[in-house]
Amino acid sequence: MSDWWLAAPSPGERSAIYQGPVSVKGVVLQGREVVLLRNERDAWELPGGPLERRETPALCLARTIAADTGVLVRPGPILDAWLLTESEPDAELMVVTYGCYPAPFDAPRLSAEHSALELFRVEELDLIALPEGYQRSIRAWARDPRAINRWA
Repeated sequence: MSDWWLAAPSPGERSAIYQGPVSVKGVVLQGREVVLLRNERDAWELPGGPLERRETPALCLARTIAADTGVLVRPGPILDAWLLTESEPDAELMVVTYGCYPAPFDAPRLSAEHSALELFRVEELDLIALPEGYQRSIRAWARDPRAINRWA
């Protein structure tokens, strides 16, 4: 069996390398509830945002979650990655989700960038419009024993 998946792409295969925008999102749990934000498209999403040039995903995650919610987080493990296709056929966004260890918080605050912020019970995710990739990430982190290791 060959190790074909370890080989670098040949010059003719450069299109196989994703070169579009990347959004780093975090699953922030408080008990059995997850922090979700309503965006400008009137859809629920995880807090986080675009990866800036020369920024690590961990720094992006901590920066954008603090800006979106006022909650300080320590990034944990990568949970998932997928292409989110927007309403326009040529618009795609690579979404990478991480589990997060939040500092203790009472009530996250809503940023001007979003229209709503709510904590939803993990068991209620099927009742709201939320992309499958976000649901997978939330459920995976809620089941992971490492999620209990809060800010320590």
